[in-house]
Amino acid sequence: MGNGKEEDYNFVFKVVLIGESGVGKTNLLSRFTRNEFSHDSRTTIGVEFSTRTVMLGTAAVKAQIWDTAGLERYRAITSAYYRGAVGALLVFDLTKHHTYAVVERWLKELYDHAEATIVVMLVGNKSDLSQAREVPTEEARMFAENNGLLFLETSALDSTNVELAFETVLKEIFEKVSKQRQNSTRTNAITLGSAQGGQEPGSGEKRACCISL
Repeated sequence: MGNGKEEDYNFVFKVVLIGESGVGKTNLLSRFTRNEFSHDSRTTIGVEFSTRTVMLGTAAVKAQIWDTAGLERYRAITSAYYRGAVGALLVFDLTKHHTYAVVERWLKELYDHAEATIVVMLVGNKSDLSQAREVPTEEARMFAENNGLLFLETSALDSTNVELAFETVLKEIFEKVSKQRQNSTRTNAITLGSAQGGQEPGSGEKRACCISL
């Protein structure tokens, strides 16, 4: 959609990446937003985010993907990181069981700081290293189902399911927002950031930023 002019979009969805250091969050981010992968495993320090606009039906959705970039090592993630997030990818390394063992703690931290309606996907990354797997697919899938989470296994290295993971989360958020808009139109009480009550996402509303579900 970039043709030298300012990018048009109908919604901005903030999605956060959480999980232990070294599970591949930064490479999932770079693979989805820039189709890049870095073999350099050095940790980046400081919160960073990248964006990518995707079409969901006739709506252009700008995904703003935030990466903790190493702060999780120091338990230094603040509530500001989660503020305004409507989606989260909780990532573990399926070749390192200890990164899966702390998923429940990450989930608690997420729900302590984010809205209860946030869309969460549990992501088992590094599926290309199947011979080194320490976390059975069904075990993780069952945990996700029991906790109301979406679930996928991905490989940022060979791109397996990376697009699908992000797009599934974005579609789920979009469906929630669309349903909320339909319900709110009847009462003229929409709470969608800068959106005006009852207004469809047309030319008069291209920046319904930071949706509250």
